[in-house]
Amino acid sequence: MKKYALLCAAVALTAGSAVAKDWDEIRMASEGAYPPFNVTAADGSMRGFDIDIGNALCEEMKAKCSWVKQDWDGMIPALVSRKFDAIIASMSITDERKAKVDFTNKYYASPLALIAKKGSPLRPDLTSLKGKKIGVQRGTVADNFATKFWEGKGPEIIRYAKQDEAYLDLNSGRMDAAFADFLEAYGGFLTKPEGAGYDVAGERVFGNTAEEKGVVGEGIGIAVRKKDKDLTEKLNKALVAIRANGKYEEVRKKYFPMDIYGN
Repeated sequence: MKKYALLCAAVALTAGSAVAKDWDEIRMASEGAYPPFNVTAADGSMRGFDIDIGNALCEEMKAKCSWVKQDWDGMIPALVSRKFDAIIASMSITDERKAKVDFTNKYYASPLALIAKKGSPLRPDLTSLKGKKIGVQRGTVADNFATKFWEGKGPEIIRYAKQDEAYLDLNSGRMDAAFADFLEAYGGFLTKPEGAGYDVAGERVFGNTAEEKGVVGEGIGIAVRKKDKDLTEKLNKALVAIRANGKYEEVRKKYFPMDIYGN
């Protein structure tokens, strides 16, 4: 019986070793439609802050990175079904998402912001937005926030598959304001020619109550399958390393003139 037990233990150990991963190759996913964090270049490749950070992490881990383009709506289901290994697509760390996947520590943080014409009296509150059309990208934290705190209480929430579609309708006058991640709005619209006549309307939304904070989240992290805790650990160590060796700041300065990591 003792020999049988030892044999079973050896078989189990061998099986465990067979499926263990060293993560020398990692499939990263991003949307390719969320400038300046991830955009699709003319040749079909993806570029942007998220992509550069992902490549820096792989370089630090001495791993080969490959990139998969994935529509935002299907990001987490595709990760769980093993289409790729990690999501680096400016995904906020929220309680709702943490029920499905694990996250690394944050790699940047951003409040939400209401974007409207310069001088607009609009503010990100129910009194100001009553009867107004507000555009959000479907499935984002801005969408979740608008759904939870605004929908059915005065504003009309209009959802778009991609963030730039919301800005197109804002420019055309088909809605009154867009609600989005501030840094995305800054780098992907406000600093572009098409965003010249627009600005942040009112205060940025950080999540001032516990209920709001639960929706806004704890910053932006890399999503990983819950079973791949070793990959999460490796990515966290690499994040610490690129923050310490200056690579993170080198990438950040390429896209933003201000600190985006936060405290």
